[in-house]
Amino acid sequence: MIRSAGMGRGLVQGRDIEAVFHACFTKCFRVRLSGGHIEPIYLPAAGLDSHAELRYRENYVSSALHEVAHWCIAGWERRQRIDYGYWYVPDGRSAAQQAAFARVEVKPQALEWIFSNAAGIRFHLSVDNLNNGGLSSCGGFGEAVRAQVLTYLDIGLPPRADRFVQALATAFESIPPFDPRSYQGLTA
Repeated sequence: MIRSAGMGRGLVQGRDIEAVFHACFTKCFRVRLSGGHIEPIYLPAAGLDSHAELRYRENYVSSALHEVAHWCIAGWERRQRIDYGYWYVPDGRSAAQQAAFARVEVKPQALEWIFSNAAGIRFHLSVDNLNNGGLSSCGGFGEAVRAQVLTYLDIGLPPRADRFVQALATAFESIPPFDPRSYQGLTA
């Protein structure tokens, strides 16, 4: 069992998520999770003797879980590129750009929701476009994320995601993360 002060009860902090992540992945994947950053980003290892770094915003637990979700989905080739080689368009996207964002974000946000439940924290859907309509600009995004959660629960999670969610559930003694009834309402 992975434990540290405050885990399994009380307020979950970024360092708690880091401890679970490091126990699961640092040795076998040579990757570290670190908070306290202005913006989240994934940095591949600079060489054979170094570690990749998964940075999350400030010390926000939701940012840590979201970045881990992206990492759990990214294949080997993507993990060799800064931020997995994806583009980022800042707040104020057009409707077409927002639709593209929603298509890319369904799977990571579904995993983030599962991780959040396993850690015993509330999940908040993120449309990352608050200056241009926010949640209302995303149509059925919340429904698509929930449908993806239910698909994952039915067919199984990607292997790294499964390993992480099992470790979170053990560490935080939370609600059963694989119960479909745990995935109802969403908040933005």
